Amino acid sequence: MTDDSTPKPAGLEGDPIEFAVMTEIGIINQLTTNLFQSHLPKGMTVAQFSVLNHLLRLEVQQTISELASAMQVAQPTMSSTVRKLEDKGLIELIYEPDDRRIRRVAVTAAGTQCRNDAVAALGPMAEKLRKNIPATEWEALLPPLNRIRVSLDELRS
Repeated sequence: MTDDSTPKPAGLEGDPIEFAVMTEIGIINQLTTNLFQSHLPKGMTVAQFSVLNHLLRLEVQQTISELASAMQVAQPTMSSTVRKLEDKGLIELIYEPDDRRIRRVAVTAAGTQCRNDAVAALGPMAEKLRKNIPATEWEALLPPLNRIRVSLDELRS
């Protein structure tokens, strides 16, 4: 914040607008990750929630390798995350019928409930946000953010 409490813009004068937007998104990501972590059930990490949310959002079952690629983490990191979710009964590993070496991660009913409970726990925070930003503005933000995400996803290696 500047001395007059006006938010300072993302980036520096002369930076490309795309960089300024991505800087703003990065700052928002850091703030929301920390805030969201404080609302998750005890013992659940944002990474664990992200796996549940990813699988439920896409309505898929994926291998650990596919999840690691989607979340852009190393396979051992994803294996650890999946193991912790399995220990909590939030996911199950299902063997591929044609190749028993392949196991797919599937969200259990308890995992779905846990994800939904975590989102519901954000209710008070969402109410505070709605006081500053009306629902129509939130709705208007979603399409361009979706296009940015899709474009960035196409650029990743």
